Formats: sequence, C-alpha cells, structure tokens
Amino acid sequence: MDVVVPPPMVSSGLLPSGVLLESLIRISNEVTSTEKVALLQTKNISTMMRRTRLLSSLFEEVQDTDKSLPPSSILCLTELYSVIRKVKILIDSCREGSVLWNLMQTEYISNHFYSLVKEMARALDILPLSLLDLTADTREQVELLHKQAKRAQLFVDHREIQRRDELVQLMAVTSEKNRKNKGLVDIRRIRDVLSGIGLRSPVEFEEEISKLAAEAEKQAGTGGLLVVSNINNLISLISLSKTTILSGDEHMKTHEDLKKRKMPMNSRHGQSFSRAIVCNIPDEFRCPISLDLMKDPVIVASGHTYDRNSIAQWINSGHHTCPKSGQRLIHMALIPNYALRSLIHQWCQENNIPNVDSTSSSELERTTSKRRSSETITDHISATKAAVDAVKMTAEFLVGKLATGSPDIQRQAAYEIRLLAKTGMENRRIIAEAGAIPFLVTLLGSPDSRIQENAVTALLNLSINENNKTLIMAAGAIDNVVDVLQSGRTMEAKENAAAAVFSLCIIDDYKLIIGAHPRAIPALVGLLGEGTPAGKRDAATALFNLAVLNVNRAKVILAGAIPLLINLLTDDKAGVTDDALAVLALLLGCPEGLEEIRKSRNLISLLIDLLRFGSSKGKENSITLLLGLCKDGGEDVARRLLMNPRSIPSLQSLTTDGSLKARRKADALLRILNRCCSQVTNPIG
Repeated sequence: MDVVVPPPMVSSGLLPSGVLLESLIRISNEVTSTEKVALLQTKNISTMMRRTRLLSSLFEEVQDTDKSLPPSSILCLTELYSVIRKVKILIDSCREGSVLWNLMQTEYISNHFYSLVKEMARALDILPLSLLDLTADTREQVELLHKQAKRAQLFVDHREIQRRDELVQLMAVTSEKNRKNKGLVDIRRIRDVLSGIGLRSPVEFEEEISKLAAEAEKQAGTGGLLVVSNINNLISLISLSKTTILSGDEHMKTHEDLKKRKMPMNSRHGQSFSRAIVCNIPDEFRCPISLDLMKDPVIVASGHTYDRNSIAQWINSGHHTCPKSGQRLIHMALIPNYALRSLIHQWCQENNIPNVDSTSSSELERTTSKRRSSETITDHISATKAAVDAVKMTAEFLVGKLATGSPDIQRQAAYEIRLLAKTGMENRRIIAEAGAIPFLVTLLGSPDSRIQENAVTALLNLSINENNKTLIMAAGAIDNVVDVLQSGRTMEAKENAAAAVFSLCIIDDYKLIIGAHPRAIPALVGLLGEGTPAGKRDAATALFNLAVLNVNRAKVILAGAIPLLINLLTDDKAGVTDDALAVLALLLGCPEGLEEIRKSRNLISLLIDLLRFGSSKGKENSITLLLGLCKDGGEDVARRLLMNPRSIPSLQSLTTDGSLKARRKADALLRILNRCCSQVTNPIG
C-alpha cells in the first residue's frame, strides 16, 4: 500500500514500518519542541501540541516493539503523518508569518485547526489499537484522545475577532478620515492596537512589513488579486503607522504648532516646511521606478505597487516583468491601490503638499467607500480555492483517461490517482466527486497486473474517507475486491485488497455485507496461509473486524481459520502472534470456536509460554483464551494447566504485573484452578 513520507524516502512500494515510525516521531518532536510562542491562535496551538505529544508516545511505544507493521496499520500511521505534517505547517505559519495577515484570517485559521483535528479523529478510526502491543496507560490515552478529537468543537478566540475588527476599523478610519472634523488620526489608538498584537519596536515594524511583502508575492499569480490588494493595504497601513508612531512626539508637536498658527500654504515658512517634508517622503509612498511620490498607485500581477504612469511606460516599452522583483507578469492588469492612495493623500494634506485636488479626493472617497464593503479582507481562501481547483481539474482529467484511454494510459492514470489519493481527505473527496470510483472498480478486473494493483491501491487510499466507503460499496466493489483478494495477479494486489476490506468493514453495516459474501472470508483465510508477513497481518486484522459480529464467527471457523491462526503463534518470521491471538479470542466466544480450539493439543503450552514472554496485549489475549477454555466443561484444560510447572507462577506474576483486564482474568483463572486442585490436593494460592 502507499505511504507518504518526506522526500527522498517516497516509494511506490511498501515503506518499512521502522522508517515511517522514525518520520512520525521526528515530525511530532518538531511540532512539540518549538520554543517560539505564537502571538495568535494560542489555545488552538497548545491543544494541538498536546494531542501531538500523546501521539508521539504512541509512535515511540510501537517503535520499541521492533515489529513490522501490516499495510492496515501503516494506512493509519501514514494518514497521521500527513495530518501532523499539516499541523506543523499551520503552526509554523502562525509563529513565523505576518501577524496582521493571520489576524485578518482568524476564522479561516481556526477552521483549519478544527479540520485537522477531525482528520486526526478519522485517521484514528482505522487504527487497530487492540492489536498493537501497547501499555494500558498509552492505550487509554490514545482512546481518550480519539474520543476528544471526535467531540472537538470549533474554537475561535473572541479576543482575536475583537482585535481584527479594531484593525479593520482603523484601516477604514485612516482611509476615509473626516477631514472637516477629525483632524489627525488618533496616534495613541493606532499604537495601542498594534502593540496589542506584538508590534512595538522599529525592528518589529520592519519585520512585519517584510512578511506582508513576502505574503503578497506568494499570493500573486494565484488568481487572488483582491487578496494581494488587501495585503498591500495592510502594508500601507503599517508603513504609515511606523512613520507616524516611531517618528516621535516632536514631529507631531511641530505639526500641531503649525496648525495652531494657521500658517498659509503659500507662506515662505510653509513652503520651506513643505520642501523639508518632501525630502522626507516615506519610502512606502515613493514609486520604485521614479522614486517620486506616487499620485496614482497601482498593483501589478507580482503584488508590487507602482505609480500608474511609471509602470505603464515600462509595460508599453515592451517589458513583461516586474521591475522590482524581476518576476514575469502573468497579466498586465493594473489594480488601483485605493488604500495606499488614500494614505498618501492624507499624508500630503497633513503636510501641506499638493498632490490630489479636492475633486479627485471626493471621487476617491466615494470609490473607496464603495469598494471597502466588498474588499474588507473577505477573500481569505482564494489561494486554497486555487489549489482545490487544481486538484479538481487534475482528477477530472485523470478520470477521463481511466474511462477512454488505452491500457497504457489507464495504467498511468490509475497510478496518478493512487498517488493523488495518498494524503488529504480533501483530495480523496475531490477524486470521488470526479467519478473515479466506478472506473477503478471496473479496472480491478483488468488482465494487466499493474493496472489491477494501482486500481485496488487507489481504492484502498480513497476508502479512508468515510463518505467514500459508501460510494465504493454503492459501486458494487465487493465482488471485484474479493476477486483480487482471492486470485489477484500480484501478492501486493491481494494484500491491498485485504487492507481495503479491513478499511471498509470499519462500518458495522459493511461487516455484515462483506461477511455475507460467500468468498470474502475464505479468501482472507487463504491469505493467512500464503501471504507475506504483512499480508498475513492484514488478513488477520480484517478477519478480526469481521468476527466482531457473532454471525461472521462461524463462517471464519468453517473456512479453516483456527488451525492457521494457531500455527501463526509459533511463526516468528510472520510476526502475527498478537493479531492471531486477538482473532482466536473472538472466535472462542461461539460454541463452534470453543470446540475447535479445544482440539489443539499444543495450544495450552503455547499460551503458557506467551503468558511469560508475550507482549502486554498478547498476555491479555492468552489469559482470555485460557480462561475461556477452562470454563464450561474445561476440566481437562484445567488439569493440563495444573500439570505444567510454569503455569501457576506465570498466572501469579500476571496478577501483579499485568494490565487491569489481565489481572482480573488471571485472578478468575486461579480461582478455577484452585477449585479443580482442591478436589485432589490442598488449595493453591
């Protein structure tokens, strides 16, 4: 089956479980060990770090068992790796990205955290926790984490919403200042708002401007022109704030003195002052081409702002690149930067510098007022939308090739869909909505072994999505999947078909449907005998899921599973001991299973050895089997236990060192043995 790990470890085959676990532990540590504190999303970040820390304990404990994992387990761990990688990217963005831009996207980022929690919960849905060799504490912690993740609610910090609204209001005030009554912008209020989100020093202002500029460049060309315009508006606001706030009170005092004196604009002193101010034009108000004060600032496709006349001359002279970045312009549209133009006009008016006449100023205010209602930082998801659109277009293209292409083209298209479905619930949803599932189901019957293998693996990856399970079943996939499971053209195709059965029968209704298929359970039992170690574990895991329903247990027994499962207890190379024990413990719950298991003459000694040397979960299932065998007419088993010198010490050790469930069952079994022994000798302790 497919897994996702960082390059260059990606492989089209099965990645060793050790490498995957190392990657999981490493990326979990990267998420939880970062010391830099984010200014925003603090609760969402701390909660996600706590969840990741709990999962890291799980990964470390699984790694300590030093056992290979079957594709069914790797399926879940791979999805968890994808989720934790996204968590790291999101937290890094909150810590390292622009504070202002993140503040504007408060709800979007909070929703992103919420979506990742739900992805984590869906990944844990398919984790065969009962079959992993875990301590009781770790298992309980992971189960609790799973329940909490499923119940998690969207959290949006109302304080951040309030700060965001204050910032938007501040932008509106600075861009449409009532020049008749309000006079200067309230500098103290600007300082308080920016200080509240961590912008206090000149260095912090400069860093924020750089981050906003980088964000604008990243968004440029994605179709989010309004996003770029909004980011540039933020740059303009922060630039003006830096110039105004950090210039100190002396400049403001001088300006206030001039206003009180009502110095006329044409006075000699006023002209001298204006010339002095012109010499100190903020860099953000200068055109990068002419270096003059911009009168009509516009945004080009790269996200940079220029004066309209200067950039128009540049383009008209045959240039198709951004003068500042050298980036090729994907279009030649010039988007008016209304917010910056308004700030420049305000700065000019406050400093008695002629720039925009009153008529154009009124027109600008009207235009700004109209546009502000539609441009107030609402296009937060344009970049995400562009990515989703790209996946949608790719999926539709590939589905078309599946439907009408030659075998060579179908093979490549199925492989590409297999890769596209490796990670991300959104990708899996989009692929399914593009109509891929019915065509993949049809290709399961292809005579081409690679097409068959790619198709069944793609369906396996798509089945992680809960809704896709329904679509796969509705497409009549079970017959085809069972055909591959029973007589697939490669062992990898058979094993991934088994993993697909395991994934589908997570849903109880499908346990019944799949169990009722006349060839499904026999095919899984067949894989127990002929598969690779990983395939045997996948078959055992799928059988365990099916045997949860009483109606399926007799079918598993009739298919001949019990002798194979008992043989696997001694197959060190297969490494399927715990999985086999778990299935046997379930089958013991029906009369046919109890009778069949009692026939095994060497099982008792095997179980006693496993009580001493098995894993924690293995010991628990071993004691479950022994206790069940000794009940209801199991006197012969009890006598054989009493005759084995290792049994009583092993049971007594388990009553003190075992898990809570194992301790209870060991006590119960000792009581049974005590009653049996009391008939012929003194009671045992």
